[in-house]
Amino acid sequence: MCWTWPRAHFSVGPAASAVYAQHAFAVYPIATLTAGAAGIEVAAKDYGHDLDAMRAAIRGDTRVLWIANPNNPTGTFLPWAQIEAFLETVPPQVLVVLDEAYGEYLPPAERCDTAAWLARFPNLLISRTFSKAYGLAGLRVGYGLGSAGVIDLLNRVRHPFNVNAPALSAAEAALGDEAFLARSHALNSAGMAQLAAGLTEMGVETVPSKGNFLLAKVGAAARINAELLKRGVIVRPVDNYGLPEFLRVSVGLAAQNARFLDALKASL
Repeated sequence: MCWTWPRAHFSVGPAASAVYAQHAFAVYPIATLTAGAAGIEVAAKDYGHDLDAMRAAIRGDTRVLWIANPNNPTGTFLPWAQIEAFLETVPPQVLVVLDEAYGEYLPPAERCDTAAWLARFPNLLISRTFSKAYGLAGLRVGYGLGSAGVIDLLNRVRHPFNVNAPALSAAEAALGDEAFLARSHALNSAGMAQLAAGLTEMGVETVPSKGNFLLAKVGAAARINAELLKRGVIVRPVDNYGLPEFLRVSVGLAAQNARFLDALKASL
């Protein structure tokens, strides 16, 4: 398939709209509002993306559609075949931003070379980061993959010197450190299993997650969060994501996970 499209089609401003899912990363609506565009929030399906509903929500003025896979803050994951089939249906003037910030935490069998899709979908932009599995959050470095036209547009608006030299050097080294990435994945898998088992034992409902965090339904989340803070344990309330009964718990090392579980048991 070969598409031609005017670059101005991806311009997001007061005359445009952007589509994103309920319970998706807060930056999507913030970026939309910052550009002066109208945000179209699509109701979640099982705490994740409802692709059929998102496709139906696309309007004539829609220029951007956001998908995070795995999703933040819910951890939900859609099989890549569903994402690929969805891309086939999106109008070429709509830029699909595929956020893969947590992709390295997926089991190898569930990973996909989405970069290979770029030749077929020039309206696709893939974003990745070194802040998660690579452990370089403090350096604020990531990268995007897209067609030449999309990358040209991004280069026009990005801040100069937006990534410093130490961050670039660390990112280059990280890309070649497969052993560290494998260790991060293994530690996260073990920690996720530990948290899920401990929460299940306490009767706490969780949302199955493919990220490095788990969404736990604790009921009075604000009160439970305050109790955890008294015990020196910091988690993430997600009331601002429309999830007032949930707390998002990051996966830690075994001792850290155990400390959280003990503190939660005492707080419930």
